[in-house]
Amino acid sequence: MVNSIDIHVGRRLRRRRRLLGMTQQGLGEQVGIRFQQIQKYECAANRISASRLFDLSEALHVPVQYFYDGLSSEEAANDSHALPADILTQGETMELVRAYYTLDESTRRRLLELAKAMSGSAPAA
Repeated sequence: MVNSIDIHVGRRLRRRRRLLGMTQQGLGEQVGIRFQQIQKYECAANRISASRLFDLSEALHVPVQYFYDGLSSEEAANDSHALPADILTQGETMELVRAYYTLDESTRRRLLELAKAMSGSAPAA
C-alpha cells in the first residue's frame, strides 16, 4: 500500500533530480543502484530506506529534510484532496489551462462551476 509520505518524498526526489538536469541512470550510478530503482522511488512503488535517503541527499546536494519540506502532519494524515506537486508540468493540465483561457469570461465561470459540481466541491462565492 502506497503511503502519502512516500509519494511526497518520491516527488521531491524527481523534482530535485530534474532541476539538476540529472537522469535516473546518472543518479542511480552515483548512489550505486540501477535506474529502475530510482523510478520505483520516484513513483513511490518502493520506499526509500534511511541510509538510501541519505545517499540520495548527498548526490542531489540537499539536506535530508529537503525531501520532507512542504509536508505537514495534517497532509500526511489525510491527503484525499491534495494535488500533485508537479501538476502544472503535466501536459494534460497545460492543455486544459490553455483551452480554458480561450473561452470568454462568462463561459469560464460556468465551466468552473460545472467542474466543481462534478467533483463535489462547494460552489464559489
